[in-house]
Amino acid sequence: MNLTETHLEVFILVGLPYLQENHLIPFFIFLALYLVILLGNSSLLVAVVTDKKLHKPMYFYIGILAILDMLTTTVTIPKMLSIFLIKANTISFNGCFLQMFIYYCIGVFESFLLVVMAYDRYLAICDPLHYTSVMNRRFCIQITVGSCALSCILIATIIIFTALHSFCGPNIVSNFFCDHYFIVKLICEDTTIVSLWATCNTLITICIPFILVLISYMKILKSVISISFLEGRKKAFSTCSSHLLVVIMFYLSITIGYVTYDAKGSFDQFHGMPFIFHAVLAPALNPIVYSLRNKEVKLAQRQMLQRKSAQKPG
Repeated sequence: MNLTETHLEVFILVGLPYLQENHLIPFFIFLALYLVILLGNSSLLVAVVTDKKLHKPMYFYIGILAILDMLTTTVTIPKMLSIFLIKANTISFNGCFLQMFIYYCIGVFESFLLVVMAYDRYLAICDPLHYTSVMNRRFCIQITVGSCALSCILIATIIIFTALHSFCGPNIVSNFFCDHYFIVKLICEDTTIVSLWATCNTLITICIPFILVLISYMKILKSVISISFLEGRKKAFSTCSSHLLVVIMFYLSITIGYVTYDAKGSFDQFHGMPFIFHAVLAPALNPIVYSLRNKEVKLAQRQMLQRKSAQKPG
């Protein structure tokens, strides 16, 4: 079956109804957060690109992460704002699956990227002699392109497989965006296979990366504990603390998502909260975490502001 054979032409995004009672307040709050996300991540990206001191593997990945955060919010928040402002809560069938594809591709890419960043920190702390030979420019580009390609392939399979099913109605999605979990519930055929493939996809894209990150940090912790002097321990831990905070926020939002998706009754009203945390709050906090916890980034951003001030006329 192809996409045009479905009985549904549009989906209705419900979001969180209790937030839409006083719709102007959440509209301006999320608009402000969206602007903060774009400003914070773009300034972080500019600092990484323009400052030669930040032309290192770790900052290369931070720059990619900043791009992903801006893309995540851009593919979801504008639609959310239109729901709050003008009640434009409909989205076309193809538009829904395109949004779903982009959103999940970015999420999986970020999951893979966090593993690479954890490996980067592992090499820097546990095997510094081989760091430069392994984390060279070619490796960074290859692993990034490979992670992006693998993310797109994995998500494309499940999105296409889902879209080929029959959707007979209802067409109501209990979220601010086309969440795969709720879209599958609207299929009027047996969903056992597509649900099983979604579970396998989760194992590949979330669970396995999480285990790899956990193993990396267990080895890092073991190495840091073995350092005899306190100052050395602090320095070693400071090199990975910002990344660890981002990892915690990423997997915390996913964990909250699975808990609330499986909840019944009164918990249904919280189904949109993981999306808000993952697609709004985390992208807003990530540049703050990297800026406040990293002296090199703070210095680069301060110098960038000073150069802009010096260029102003008068």
